[in-house]
Amino acid sequence: MTATEQRTAKQVTSRDGTPIAYWTSGGGPALVLVHGATADHSRWESILPLLEPHVTVVAIDRRGRGASGDADDYTVEREFEDVAAVVDAAAEATGVPVHLLGHSYGGTCALGGATLTDNLATLTLYEPAWSAEGELTPTELLDRFEALLTAGQREQLLETFFREIVGMPEHELAVYRTLPAWQRRIEAAHTLPRELRALTNDQTFDPQRVTTLTVPTLMLLGGDSPDLAKTQTDDIAAQLQDVRIVVLEGQQHIAMDLAPERFIDAVLSFLDVA
Repeated sequence: MTATEQRTAKQVTSRDGTPIAYWTSGGGPALVLVHGATADHSRWESILPLLEPHVTVVAIDRRGRGASGDADDYTVEREFEDVAAVVDAAAEATGVPVHLLGHSYGGTCALGGATLTDNLATLTLYEPAWSAEGELTPTELLDRFEALLTAGQREQLLETFFREIVGMPEHELAVYRTLPAWQRRIEAAHTLPRELRALTNDQTFDPQRVTTLTVPTLMLLGGDSPDLAKTQTDDIAAQLQDVRIVVLEGQQHIAMDLAPERFIDAVLSFLDVA
């Protein structure tokens, strides 16, 4: 039986009672994967064959999508608790601390989750999103996103987000649209406005809350990423005690899709499981 055939769904209950699903596969030390905005665990599908020979992949469905539940009220803090709950469950299953990797908004969730658990061996963040002060997303654009959602224009909402917020160039967006996870992104588009508002309004993530983290941390940054991504990476790294930054030259926000071998090499080298 292949690793793909052995992928299984499990579930843990987060602190507020919301069920959070995660999918396990592979073998070796556990690596918890936290996807970014509008995705679910399937966003990692293309690189799982590269990871599964080295690690036990634990791929989360964040709340509000996939096999996970949701709650009436949304806060970023609940997402932190979700990640910590999955990390703790994976550590209990393996008997040792686990590795944690988060991408984009999932990187923010992973960073916050890392402050709520003692069961981490390492932390990897790929261009996490956060707002130190002011607007991460202009109010006018948030209003436009919600209007598109109300009108049922989910795909247009996604395209606008990736172009105007992420700064994704057209050739990368074209690749994104061909991936199997694109349809899942359309289905989860309703989660996007609430997450952007959470990072823009009164739930601003303060990077200083992580100053006590001692877990070794890798921050991945695309060499061609917009200046905002570079600033956010540097500002968060400045708050961490044990951190290194690796620049993926020629890449932006989705190296795992456009340069998977380079992405995997950077991650596994840091985990020292290659």
